[in-house]
Amino acid sequence: MKVIGLMSGTSLDGVDAAVLETDGVSVQAFGPVITLAYTPDFRARLKTVIDAQKNAPDTPDFSDIESELTAWHIEAVAKLGMQAELIGFHGQTILHAPERRLTWQIGDAAALARATETPVACDFRLADVAAGGQGAPLAPLFHAALAAGHPKPLVVVNIGGVANLTWIGDGPEHIFACDTGPGNALLDDFLAARTGTPMDTDGRYALRGKPDEALLATLLQDPFFSAPPPKSLDRQHFAAALDAAAKLSTEDGAATLAAFTARAIAQTPLPAPPKRVLVTGGGRKNPAIMKALAGAFAVPVEPVEAAGWDGDALEAQCFAYLAVRVLRGLPLSLPGTTGVPHPMPGGRLIKP
Repeated sequence: MKVIGLMSGTSLDGVDAAVLETDGVSVQAFGPVITLAYTPDFRARLKTVIDAQKNAPDTPDFSDIESELTAWHIEAVAKLGMQAELIGFHGQTILHAPERRLTWQIGDAAALARATETPVACDFRLADVAAGGQGAPLAPLFHAALAAGHPKPLVVVNIGGVANLTWIGDGPEHIFACDTGPGNALLDDFLAARTGTPMDTDGRYALRGKPDEALLATLLQDPFFSAPPPKSLDRQHFAAALDAAAKLSTEDGAATLAAFTARAIAQTPLPAPPKRVLVTGGGRKNPAIMKALAGAFAVPVEPVEAAGWDGDALEAQCFAYLAVRVLRGLPLSLPGTTGVPHPMPGGRLIKP
């Protein structure tokens, strides 16, 4: 099938849209990709909604921002200029608390289906969380499909707002995955508050700074890191780290938070050492994070483009792939990827 995948991630930078040809098992072809960047005003208002969920998850009426979010996704589909048989619509996560069997993605799938005149697969995480799984990460089965033919074991690291990794062994279900800790969100929020810039472009701040080793040691003592995988995180889990980093210079704060991301990834226990580490997501563009990762692994650490993949499109392509699995009733997650009791299908299909 020719499918459009849509993703608005925890970095809150915009909507990624990608076309994929797939049967939900293997990938036949990659199509056009676009990113529709949010305006600073919309990004700030969206972050306000997310921040509000931390202490009062049932409070604000955000129907207006949900409508706007959906409109951004409708525009992204239109800008692709492609007809598809199906759309995979993740929506925007505003709260992820699997320990309470709760995960919350906003976005109006019915409005998207009507506007595009195309069936829409959505609510990818709900069944997994309801069954006791973490509901994240959901990319591992797609990573495994892409990794067919690559030497194993292989690790794919995704550094978005939160970071996660997929370890892929030789067998079809030899897949292990979990969230590893912070991704770009802490560094982005730190620099937005300190400098007004939304990210550490080219690592210009972190590369000029020196990590605070005492603070890093404290941050890495968070109970999340001693919990056994599979495990997942809400974007706000490490928010207190921003208060601690606020006592440092801009450069040292950025260097510390970049090192926090890399060390959390590197200390994640794996079933066996990988032969290669491929990095996707916005974090692969930060030389400070990539340098720290390269120093932490004894094997090559490379952006996924080294394998011929598109790191800017991978998550959107993933939800195109998972949309077909929703349609076919195939599992979206496995015990080794989310801790769900058995391979778990899920999602809902909304017709125009």
